[in-house]
Amino acid sequence: MKKLKIRRITALLTAIILITGLFASCKDTEKYDYTIGICNYVDDASLNQIVDNIKAGVKEAEEKNGVKINVLYDNCNGDSGLLSQIITNFIADKVDLMVGVATPVAIAMQTATEENKIPVVFAAVSDPVGVKLVSSLEKPGSNITGTSDYLDTNAVMNLIFALKPDTKKIGLLYDVGQDSSAAPIAAAKDYLDKKGVAYIERTGTTVDEVSLAADALIKDGVEAVFTPTDNTIMKSELAIYEKFEAAKIPHFTGADSFALNGAFLGYGVDYANLGRKTAEMIIEILVDKKNPGDMPVLTFDNGTATVNTDVSEKLGYDFESVKATLAPYCTKVESIVTAESFDDIK
Repeated sequence: MKKLKIRRITALLTAIILITGLFASCKDTEKYDYTIGICNYVDDASLNQIVDNIKAGVKEAEEKNGVKINVLYDNCNGDSGLLSQIITNFIADKVDLMVGVATPVAIAMQTATEENKIPVVFAAVSDPVGVKLVSSLEKPGSNITGTSDYLDTNAVMNLIFALKPDTKKIGLLYDVGQDSSAAPIAAAKDYLDKKGVAYIERTGTTVDEVSLAADALIKDGVEAVFTPTDNTIMKSELAIYEKFEAAKIPHFTGADSFALNGAFLGYGVDYANLGRKTAEMIIEILVDKKNPGDMPVLTFDNGTATVNTDVSEKLGYDFESVKATLAPYCTKVESIVTAESFDDIK
């Protein structure tokens, strides 16, 4: 009797193993029409929002077009060595298209596909012509195209002086290693030189360095701080916003995710929409067989100012008054509260 029970148990375990193996085999051999590889540069609210909307857009396109798309995703966390390995893995996995989220990823993908010509779609590249990703916005050329989060720096400067016309000294906070910051910082300097307003530059490449740079700007006596769409500062915002808040210094930035993480104001594109449009370009290349080099880079209306009402109150500003003051310089003025991610305020 005991032996019979053991045999039954053994048979049952064998059956479970066989069934599990069968399901695993089916999963491994699941057929996809296309495979894409998405690499994010860092884990921050704006870039994560882009990735989420790319994935959602691709999923919707699967159902609409009757295709199956295998989405491989990774994040290099700002590590160039890891980024190189991720791209190598994508090539080994024979992806049909790569998606580079942020300028450093797009540049690395462009370099890695010069010979194999795997299509590349970038997202949130502020100055694709300036960093030589594309020949022109209208006709990118080669195997690459995408979406740009170009920042109108003069518009941000106008907001600073609309809020406080007598500002005498402005801090410029950025990472010198971020290609996306080069053009807007140069534009900010030009604007301030012409206006005769002093500025002080402070930079950092890590959260600790950025925190020290923020301390230095406060000690320098700046009356406002400007940061463009800089991923390093974005990663650091939660660590520095209370410093500026306590010093009564408004931090003006190039994306709503900065405002989410504690900056006084973020000005720029709708990153959820940018992600969706990026997904549409992916489908046009894969399903409609369009040549990426012939597809214009997409740019967006970046006239939305997002004000953090928590910080605004701490700085002594009434949101409705701020909104009325800034409205003539923006497409719209929106409010947000401090949180780590957009999911936290849904």
